[in-house]
Amino acid sequence: MSPPRRRSFAHKVVVVTGASAGLGRSIADAFATEGANVALLARDGEALEELEAELRRRGGQAIGLACDVSDATAIAEAAERIEAELGPIDVWVNCAMLTVFAPLWKITPEEFKRVTEVTYLGYVYGTMAAVKHMRRRGYGVVVQVGSSLSYRGIPLQSAYCGAKHAIRGFTDSLRSELIHERINIRLVMVQLPAMNTPQFDWARTHMAHQPRPVAPVIQPEVAARAIVAAARGSSREVWLGVSTAKVILASMLAPGLLDRLLARSAFEAQERPTAVQPDRHDNLLQPVHQLHRAHGSFDAEAGRYAVALPGEAVRAAAGFLAVAGSLMVGLGAANWIAARSRRR
Repeated sequence: MSPPRRRSFAHKVVVVTGASAGLGRSIADAFATEGANVALLARDGEALEELEAELRRRGGQAIGLACDVSDATAIAEAAERIEAELGPIDVWVNCAMLTVFAPLWKITPEEFKRVTEVTYLGYVYGTMAAVKHMRRRGYGVVVQVGSSLSYRGIPLQSAYCGAKHAIRGFTDSLRSELIHERINIRLVMVQLPAMNTPQFDWARTHMAHQPRPVAPVIQPEVAARAIVAAARGSSREVWLGVSTAKVILASMLAPGLLDRLLARSAFEAQERPTAVQPDRHDNLLQPVHQLHRAHGSFDAEAGRYAVALPGEAVRAAAGFLAVAGSLMVGLGAANWIAARSRRR
Protein backbone atom coordinates (compact mmCIF):
# COMPACT_ATOMS: atom_id res chain seq x y z
CA MET A 1 0.00 0.00 0.00
CA SER A 2 1.21 3.49 -0.80
CA PRO A 3 1.49 5.91 2.13
CA PRO A 4 -1.35 8.42 2.54
CA ARG A 5 -0.89 11.68 0.66
CA ARG A 6 0.52 14.47 2.82
CA ARG A 7 -2.00 17.26 3.02
CA SER A 8 -0.23 20.60 2.75
CA PHE A 9 -2.52 22.57 5.09
CA ALA A 10 -3.14 19.92 7.72
CA HIS A 11 -4.25 21.58 10.98
CA LYS A 12 -3.76 25.08 9.55
CA VAL A 13 -6.53 27.63 10.10
CA VAL A 14 -7.85 29.19 6.88
CA VAL A 15 -10.49 31.92 6.63
CA VAL A 16 -12.51 32.33 3.42
CA THR A 17 -14.85 35.26 2.83
CA GLY A 18 -17.72 34.86 0.41
CA ALA A 19 -17.58 31.15 1.26
CA SER A 20 -21.24 30.22 0.82
CA ALA A 21 -21.28 29.98 -2.99
CA GLY A 22 -19.32 30.16 -6.20
CA LEU A 23 -15.55 30.46 -6.02
CA GLY A 24 -15.54 31.01 -2.25
CA ARG A 25 -17.32 27.70 -1.73
CA SER A 26 -14.81 25.94 -4.00
CA ILE A 27 -11.89 27.58 -2.16
CA ALA A 28 -13.22 26.42 1.22
CA ASP A 29 -13.63 22.90 -0.15
CA ALA A 30 -10.11 22.89 -1.65
CA PHE A 31 -8.45 23.97 1.62
CA ALA A 32 -10.52 21.44 3.59
CA THR A 33 -9.32 18.73 1.19
CA GLU A 34 -5.77 19.79 2.07
CA GLY A 35 -6.52 19.25 5.77
CA ALA A 36 -7.20 22.84 6.84
CA ASN A 37 -9.61 23.89 9.56
CA VAL A 38 -11.78 26.34 7.66
CA ALA A 39 -13.70 29.40 8.87
CA LEU A 40 -16.50 30.33 6.48
CA LEU A 41 -17.69 33.94 6.25
CA ALA A 42 -20.71 35.10 4.23
CA ARG A 43 -24.11 36.72 4.68
CA ASP A 44 -26.35 33.65 4.34
CA GLY A 45 -26.22 31.79 7.65
CA GLU A 46 -28.31 28.86 6.38
CA ALA A 47 -25.99 28.31 3.40
CA LEU A 48 -22.97 28.43 5.73
CA GLU A 49 -24.54 25.82 8.03
CA GLU A 50 -25.00 23.50 5.06
CA LEU A 51 -21.38 23.90 3.94
CA GLU A 52 -20.06 23.60 7.48
CA ALA A 53 -21.96 20.32 7.94
CA GLU A 54 -20.66 19.04 4.61
CA LEU A 55 -17.02 19.75 5.52
CA ARG A 56 -17.46 18.20 8.97
CA ARG A 57 -18.94 15.03 7.44
CA ARG A 58 -15.70 14.66 5.50
CA GLY A 59 -13.72 14.77 8.73
CA GLY A 60 -12.67 18.39 8.71
CA GLN A 61 -13.15 21.12 11.25
CA ALA A 62 -15.17 24.14 10.15
CA ILE A 63 -17.21 27.00 11.52
CA GLY A 64 -19.59 29.24 9.63
CA LEU A 65 -20.00 32.86 10.74
CA ALA A 66 -22.74 34.91 9.12
CA CYS A 67 -21.58 38.49 8.55
CA ASP A 68 -21.37 41.14 5.85
CA VAL A 69 -17.77 41.92 4.88
CA SER A 70 -18.67 45.59 4.45
CA ASP A 71 -19.11 45.75 8.25
CA ALA A 72 -15.61 46.26 9.67
CA THR A 73 -16.72 45.59 13.24
CA ALA A 74 -18.40 42.32 12.30
CA ILE A 75 -15.28 41.13 10.47
CA ALA A 76 -13.02 42.04 13.40
CA GLU A 77 -15.32 40.18 15.81
CA ALA A 78 -15.42 37.16 13.50
CA ALA A 79 -11.60 37.05 13.48
CA GLU A 80 -11.54 37.11 17.29
CA ARG A 81 -13.98 34.21 17.45
CA ILE A 82 -12.02 32.21 14.86
CA GLU A 83 -8.82 32.60 16.84
CA ALA A 84 -10.64 31.50 20.01
CA GLU A 85 -12.43 28.49 18.50
CA LEU A 86 -10.14 27.22 15.72
CA GLY A 87 -6.77 28.64 16.67
CA PRO A 88 -4.29 31.12 15.16
CA ILE A 89 -5.20 32.21 11.64
CA ASP A 90 -2.59 31.02 9.14
CA VAL A 91 -4.26 32.01 5.85
CA TRP A 92 -6.95 34.59 5.11
CA VAL A 93 -8.58 34.51 1.66
CA ASN A 94 -10.58 37.56 0.58
CA CYS A 95 -13.09 36.47 -2.04
CA ALA A 96 -16.49 38.11 -1.34
CA MET A 97 -17.74 40.28 -4.20
CA LEU A 98 -20.74 42.02 -5.75
CA THR A 99 -21.25 43.62 -9.15
CA VAL A 100 -23.84 45.49 -11.19
CA PHE A 101 -24.11 44.99 -14.96
CA ALA A 102 -24.91 48.37 -16.52
CA PRO A 103 -23.27 51.41 -18.10
CA LEU A 104 -22.40 54.07 -15.53
CA TRP A 105 -25.39 56.29 -16.33
CA LYS A 106 -27.77 53.46 -15.38
CA ILE A 107 -26.11 52.72 -12.01
CA THR A 108 -27.33 54.63 -8.97
CA PRO A 109 -24.86 56.11 -6.48
CA GLU A 110 -26.24 53.71 -3.86
CA GLU A 111 -25.55 50.70 -6.08
CA PHE A 112 -22.02 51.85 -6.86
CA LYS A 113 -21.36 52.44 -3.18
CA ARG A 114 -22.64 48.98 -2.24
CA VAL A 115 -20.39 47.22 -4.78
CA THR A 116 -17.40 49.23 -3.57
CA GLU A 117 -18.12 48.56 0.10
CA VAL A 118 -18.21 44.79 -0.43
CA THR A 119 -15.77 44.22 -3.29
CA TYR A 120 -13.10 46.70 -2.19
CA LEU A 121 -13.62 47.65 1.46
CA GLY A 122 -14.55 44.07 2.30
CA TYR A 123 -11.01 43.10 1.25
CA VAL A 124 -9.55 45.99 3.25
CA TYR A 125 -11.45 45.06 6.41
CA GLY A 126 -10.63 41.37 6.00
CA THR A 127 -6.95 42.17 5.52
CA MET A 128 -6.98 44.47 8.56
CA ALA A 129 -8.45 41.72 10.72
CA ALA A 130 -5.97 39.16 9.45
CA VAL A 131 -2.90 41.39 9.80
CA LYS A 132 -3.89 42.41 13.33
CA HIS A 133 -3.57 38.80 14.51
CA MET A 134 -0.74 37.74 12.20
CA ARG A 135 1.52 40.66 13.27
CA ARG A 136 1.58 39.37 16.85
CA ARG A 137 3.08 36.09 15.65
CA GLY A 138 5.10 37.51 12.78
CA TYR A 139 3.77 35.21 10.05
CA GLY A 140 0.76 34.45 7.89
CA VAL A 141 -0.57 34.63 4.33
CA VAL A 142 -3.29 36.88 2.92
CA VAL A 143 -4.64 35.89 -0.49
CA GLN A 144 -6.49 38.53 -2.49
CA VAL A 145 -8.73 36.96 -5.13
CA GLY A 146 -8.25 39.26 -8.08
CA SER A 147 -9.08 39.31 -11.76
CA SER A 148 -7.62 40.27 -15.09
CA LEU A 149 -10.07 43.17 -14.65
CA SER A 150 -7.84 44.54 -11.89
CA TYR A 151 -5.56 45.63 -14.76
CA ARG A 152 -8.11 46.25 -17.50
CA GLY A 153 -11.59 47.62 -16.85
CA ILE A 154 -14.35 46.50 -19.19
CA PRO A 155 -17.69 48.10 -20.05
CA LEU A 156 -20.80 47.30 -17.98
CA GLN A 157 -18.79 46.58 -14.81
CA SER A 158 -17.24 49.90 -13.82
CA ALA A 159 -17.95 49.48 -10.09
CA TYR A 160 -16.48 45.97 -9.96
CA CYS A 161 -13.44 46.83 -12.09
CA GLY A 162 -12.77 49.95 -10.03
CA ALA A 163 -12.84 47.87 -6.85
CA LYS A 164 -10.45 45.27 -8.28
CA HIS A 165 -8.01 47.99 -9.35
CA ALA A 166 -8.21 49.46 -5.85
CA ILE A 167 -7.44 46.08 -4.24
CA ARG A 168 -4.24 45.83 -6.26
CA GLY A 169 -3.07 49.29 -5.21
CA PHE A 170 -3.99 48.68 -1.58
CA THR A 171 -2.16 45.34 -1.54
CA ASP A 172 1.03 46.81 -3.04
CA SER A 173 1.05 49.59 -0.43
CA LEU A 174 0.59 47.18 2.45
CA ARG A 175 3.27 44.84 1.12
CA SER A 176 5.85 47.63 1.28
CA GLU A 177 4.74 48.53 4.80
CA LEU A 178 5.21 44.93 5.97
CA ILE A 179 8.63 44.71 4.33
CA HIS A 180 9.65 47.96 6.03
CA GLU A 181 8.66 46.54 9.43
CA ARG A 182 10.31 43.16 8.63
CA ILE A 183 7.03 41.35 9.30
CA ASN A 184 6.82 37.99 7.57
CA ILE A 185 3.23 38.23 6.36
CA ARG A 186 3.03 37.30 2.69
CA LEU A 187 0.49 38.96 0.41
CA VAL A 188 -0.39 37.28 -2.87
CA MET A 189 -2.96 38.38 -5.44
CA VAL A 190 -4.34 35.77 -7.83
CA GLN A 191 -5.62 37.29 -11.07
CA LEU A 192 -8.39 35.15 -12.55
CA PRO A 193 -10.21 34.80 -15.87
CA ALA A 194 -14.00 34.48 -16.17
CA MET A 195 -15.50 31.66 -14.10
CA ASN A 196 -18.65 29.57 -14.13
CA THR A 197 -20.18 30.75 -10.84
CA PRO A 198 -23.71 31.83 -9.82
CA GLN A 199 -22.75 35.51 -9.87
CA PHE A 200 -24.18 35.81 -13.39
CA ASP A 201 -27.48 34.34 -12.24
CA TRP A 202 -27.91 36.65 -9.25
CA ALA A 203 -25.91 39.83 -9.89
CA ARG A 204 -27.99 42.96 -10.33
CA THR A 205 -28.35 44.03 -13.95
CA HIS A 206 -29.97 46.93 -15.76
CA MET A 207 -29.46 45.31 -19.15
CA ALA A 208 -32.19 43.76 -21.30
CA HIS A 209 -30.64 40.29 -21.36
CA GLN A 210 -29.23 37.96 -18.72
CA PRO A 211 -25.53 38.55 -17.95
CA ARG A 212 -22.81 36.04 -18.73
CA PRO A 213 -19.01 35.79 -18.33
CA VAL A 214 -16.74 36.83 -21.19
CA ALA A 215 -15.35 33.64 -22.77
CA PRO A 216 -13.18 31.68 -22.20
CA VAL A 217 -14.68 30.43 -18.93
CA ILE A 218 -13.20 28.06 -16.34
CA GLN A 219 -14.74 26.04 -13.51
CA PRO A 220 -14.32 27.51 -10.00
CA GLU A 221 -12.46 24.39 -8.82
CA VAL A 222 -9.63 25.27 -11.21
CA ALA A 223 -9.24 28.69 -9.62
CA ALA A 224 -9.58 27.23 -6.13
CA ARG A 225 -6.66 24.85 -6.74
CA ALA A 226 -4.55 27.75 -8.01
CA ILE A 227 -5.40 29.79 -4.89
CA VAL A 228 -4.38 26.93 -2.58
CA ALA A 229 -1.11 26.63 -4.51
CA ALA A 230 -0.57 30.39 -4.31
CA ALA A 231 -1.09 30.32 -0.53
CA ARG A 232 1.74 27.82 -0.09
CA GLY A 233 3.99 29.27 -2.80
CA SER A 234 6.27 32.30 -2.93
CA SER A 235 4.94 34.48 -5.77
CA ARG A 236 3.58 37.95 -5.05
CA GLU A 237 1.10 37.58 -7.90
CA VAL A 238 -0.29 34.70 -9.96
CA TRP A 239 -2.01 34.99 -13.34
CA LEU A 240 -4.37 32.08 -14.02
CA GLY A 241 -5.02 31.19 -17.63
CA VAL A 242 -3.60 32.35 -20.93
CA SER A 243 -6.57 34.69 -21.40
CA THR A 244 -5.65 36.52 -18.18
CA ALA A 245 -2.06 37.02 -19.36
CA LYS A 246 -3.29 38.27 -22.74
CA VAL A 247 -5.64 40.83 -21.17
CA ILE A 248 -3.03 42.15 -18.72
CA LEU A 249 -0.23 42.39 -21.28
CA ALA A 250 -2.50 43.93 -23.92
CA SER A 251 -3.58 46.54 -21.38
CA MET A 252 0.07 47.38 -20.72
CA LEU A 253 1.15 47.46 -24.36
CA ALA A 254 -1.86 48.80 -26.28
CA PRO A 255 -4.50 50.28 -23.95
CA GLY A 256 -6.02 52.55 -26.60
CA LEU A 257 -6.51 49.68 -29.03
CA LEU A 258 -8.08 47.63 -26.24
CA ASP A 259 -10.49 50.50 -25.49
CA ARG A 260 -11.88 50.24 -29.00
CA LEU A 261 -11.93 46.45 -29.15
CA LEU A 262 -13.89 46.26 -25.89
CA ALA A 263 -16.26 49.00 -26.99
CA ARG A 264 -16.99 46.95 -30.10
CA SER A 265 -17.27 43.46 -28.58
CA ALA A 266 -17.60 43.44 -24.78
CA PHE A 267 -21.26 44.49 -24.57
CA GLU A 268 -22.60 41.49 -26.52
CA ALA A 269 -19.98 39.22 -24.94
CA GLN A 270 -21.55 39.83 -21.51
CA GLU A 271 -25.17 39.10 -22.43
CA ARG A 272 -27.06 35.88 -23.05
CA PRO A 273 -29.87 35.63 -25.63
CA THR A 274 -32.44 35.18 -22.82
CA ALA A 275 -34.25 38.27 -21.59
CA VAL A 276 -34.16 39.39 -17.96
CA GLN A 277 -37.43 38.41 -16.27
CA PRO A 278 -39.35 40.97 -14.17
CA ASP A 279 -39.29 38.67 -11.11
CA ARG A 280 -35.52 38.10 -11.21
CA HIS A 281 -33.90 38.30 -7.76
CA ASP A 282 -30.42 39.75 -7.20
CA ASN A 283 -27.97 39.57 -4.30
CA LEU A 284 -26.87 43.21 -4.10
CA LEU A 285 -28.63 43.85 -0.79
CA GLN A 286 -29.80 40.40 0.31
CA PRO A 287 -28.50 36.87 -0.42
CA VAL A 288 -30.43 34.66 -2.84
CA HIS A 289 -30.42 31.36 -0.98
CA GLN A 290 -31.52 28.97 -3.73
CA LEU A 291 -28.44 29.81 -5.81
CA HIS A 292 -25.87 28.96 -3.12
CA ARG A 293 -23.83 26.45 -5.08
CA ALA A 294 -20.35 26.42 -6.59
CA HIS A 295 -21.26 26.28 -10.29
CA GLY A 296 -23.27 28.68 -12.41
CA SER A 297 -25.10 28.06 -15.68
CA PHE A 298 -22.10 27.52 -17.97
CA ASP A 299 -20.94 23.96 -17.29
CA ALA A 300 -21.16 23.09 -20.98
CA GLU A 301 -18.42 25.55 -21.94
CA ALA A 302 -16.33 25.86 -18.77
CA GLY A 303 -12.78 24.52 -18.91
CA ARG A 304 -11.39 22.21 -16.24
CA TYR A 305 -7.75 23.20 -16.60
CA ALA A 306 -5.76 26.45 -16.77
CA VAL A 307 -2.09 27.24 -16.49
CA ALA A 308 -0.98 29.26 -13.45
CA LEU A 309 1.78 31.75 -14.24
CA PRO A 310 3.87 33.83 -11.82
CA GLY A 311 2.89 37.36 -12.82
CA GLU A 312 6.31 38.89 -12.20
CA ALA A 313 8.00 36.33 -14.48
CA VAL A 314 5.51 36.84 -17.32
CA ARG A 315 5.81 40.60 -17.01
CA ALA A 316 9.62 40.38 -17.10
CA ALA A 317 9.56 38.07 -20.12
CA ALA A 318 7.16 40.35 -21.96
CA GLY A 319 9.38 43.34 -21.17
CA PHE A 320 12.44 41.50 -22.44
CA LEU A 321 10.68 40.54 -25.67
CA ALA A 322 9.47 44.12 -26.17
CA VAL A 323 12.99 45.50 -25.70
CA ALA A 324 14.47 42.80 -27.94
CA GLY A 325 11.88 43.53 -30.59
CA SER A 326 12.61 47.24 -30.45
CA LEU A 327 16.34 46.60 -30.78
CA MET A 328 15.77 44.34 -33.79
CA VAL A 329 13.58 46.95 -35.46
CA GLY A 330 16.20 49.61 -34.68
CA LEU A 331 19.05 47.50 -36.07
CA GLY A 332 17.02 46.69 -39.17
CA ALA A 333 16.32 50.38 -39.76
CA ALA A 334 19.99 51.24 -39.23
CA ASN A 335 21.09 48.58 -41.73
CA TRP A 336 18.54 49.80 -44.26
CA ILE A 337 19.76 53.40 -43.90
CA ALA A 338 23.39 52.27 -44.19
CA ALA A 339 22.62 50.25 -47.33
CA ARG A 340 20.89 53.23 -48.97
CA SER A 341 23.88 55.44 -48.11
CA ARG A 342 26.30 52.99 -49.75
CA ARG A 343 24.18 52.80 -52.90
CA ARG A 344 24.30 56.59 -53.15
